[in-house]
Amino acid sequence: MGITTLSSRELNHDVSSAKKAAKGGPVIITDRGKPSHVLMTYDEFERLTGKHRSLVEALAMPGLSAIDFEPHRVEIRPREVDLS
Repeated sequence: MGITTLSSRELNHDVSSAKKAAKGGPVIITDRGKPSHVLMTYDEFERLTGKHRSLVEALAMPGLSAIDFEPHRVEIRPREVDLS
């Protein structure tokens, strides 16, 4: 994952190359030589902001049926209570 730095002018002249660069990592946009904005893919944005999938989306995940999951059965017993 590489970081690319572009000036605002470079971004305005070639937006498509900035979008391509964002697929490989963040693109820092500078304004008068100072970092002012960051361009990233939407997937990376969702990952960083902690977007949670719904249960339906998680269960619809491809390959889920191939996962073997057999949790151990837990036995819950009431505790003895001493009222003396």
